[in-house]
This record gives sequence, structure tokens and C-alpha cells, in this order.
Amino acid sequence: MNYQLYSDVILLCNLSEEGLYAGDIGTVVEQHQVEGLETGYSVEFFDLLGNTVAVATLPGSYLRSPASADRPTVMILPEGDRP
Repeated sequence: MNYQLYSDVILLCNLSEEGLYAGDIGTVVEQHQVEGLETGYSVEFFDLLGNTVAVATLPGSYLRSPASADRPTVMILPEGDRP
């Protein structure tokens, strides 16, 4: 899948070292093309107040586009994972 700059994407796997979890919604801020490798994307993730939580560079296979069946949810993070 090819994601356009500034489009929303949904993370498909947990990246606990980044404080990110499957289902987190991010915005594509850069596309990375490296010959012989899967297209990568820099994705910025925000909290509901608009603060940046993380910027991660990920292969496209870690992401998917939002669908009409998706609904936003709130996840309470354990104490150790809170900013």
C-alpha cells in the first residue's frame, strides 16, 4: 500500500519501546524509498490533546488505512507507560 503524505494510518502492531500500541492512529509525515526494501514511512503519533507522543519510521506492512468500521477509543496506559 502506498500512503500519501499527511494521511492518517493505523498501527498494526505494538511498539512498546516507542510507547505505541496496535490501533494507535498516526499521520504520515515522510515516505522513504530504498531500492530493494519495502517502502517505509515516518509517522507522527499524537495524544487527543494534539501533543506528539512519538515519531516512528516504520515499514508500510506495519500500517493500514482507516476504514468506515473503525471507531476511535481511549486506552488508559499503565503508570509506567504514561508520559
